[in-house]
Amino acid sequence: MDRAQHLALATEAVTHAERLAGAADRHAYSERERTPALAAASEAWSTVARTHAAIAALLPDTTTED
Repeated sequence: MDRAQHLALATEAVTHAERLAGAADRHAYSERERTPALAAASEAWSTVARTHAAIAALLPDTTTED
């Protein structure tokens, strides 16, 4: 897997984390029993995003400028 692929996966994971965090925020007042699970899932996706970003930072940039 190259740098660009890891960055794409990091971006996708951030999107998942944002959606789940938003859902946790929406349910925090109305459906409190769902909030911990949504927050935990958001944190897991955040970890995935950080991991892919860290791997990408270690890989060489293979993009070329035209």
